Amino acid sequence: MTATLPGIADIHHAATRLSGLIVETPLIESQELNKRFGGRILFKPETLQRTGSFKFRGAYNKLSSLTEEERSRGVVAFSSGNHAQGVAASAAMFGVKAIIAMPADAPAMKIANVRKMGAEVVHFDRVREDRMTVVRPYVEQGMVLVPPYDDPSIIAGQGTIGLELVRQAKALGASLDAVVIPCGGGGLSSGISIAVKDASPGTAVWGVEPEHFDDTRRSLAKGARVTNEPGHQSICDALLVAEPGAITFEINRKNLSGVVAVSDQATRQAMRDAMANLKLVVEPGGSVALAALSSGEIELAGKCVAVVLSGGNVDFGTYAEIMAAA
Repeated sequence: MTATLPGIADIHHAATRLSGLIVETPLIESQELNKRFGGRILFKPETLQRTGSFKFRGAYNKLSSLTEEERSRGVVAFSSGNHAQGVAASAAMFGVKAIIAMPADAPAMKIANVRKMGAEVVHFDRVREDRMTVVRPYVEQGMVLVPPYDDPSIIAGQGTIGLELVRQAKALGASLDAVVIPCGGGGLSSGISIAVKDASPGTAVWGVEPEHFDDTRRSLAKGARVTNEPGHQSICDALLVAEPGAITFEINRKNLSGVVAVSDQATRQAMRDAMANLKLVVEPGGSVALAALSSGEIELAGKCVAVVLSGGNVDFGTYAEIMAAA
């Protein structure tokens, strides 16, 4: 490993930087879902976070860790939408230029929101083009790359969710048996896992990926990073990465009890469950941890389990179609 792995001290520093800027999202529960799963399920809705997802936490922490000279050169990022919005919002707060490379098929709402925040959007084909190739010219011009997940500052920022979650569960008198987290590149799961394991080593931490994009699950099984086979699709646009990050994999292989892969059908049902029982709009990628509860792979009976709902940025048409299919 060339990069230093972030630790609990980095997460506490991130929490200090983010204090007063982020929404401390609550822990909520549904008696109907508790009854269905036979345990106590506590939901952490990052759908209510600034920019509609957890990504603002990591992006702002990364930008705040740069020197003024670095920020003055502007920042560049690649993202299907949630990291893009986090970077765009953070750059606007610091008054710096931001260019975001986004897949041409990214949800229209996410593209519109990034532009609304003042960032420039450059489109690319997520199947045919390599995203690093798209952003490299800007980096060569001196702009600072803000990675979506494989960066200590990004991971530490996402880890602040874990600090909140543990503190809030304790305030509710709940002892967490497990925490279930959506997993794309692994920044969210690795960051939260550091905070959870520091406070409660016996709490199991689970990642959840879409079927056919279960690179972290297969990498953990092999003991080395593997890539996803091309040619597959999923409605979970926020979680479609080729392989786990190098830093995130090192943390996840140590901290995760396992990873569950869920189908698009199960994800759609989880979105409907979130609307019906929690009154929350959750995007596909943000719903996979809830979907995993129905997989049978995570022990729920008599347990207290926290579930992270990581984002709520979904196009109206897509959402309406999924709700109408109930």
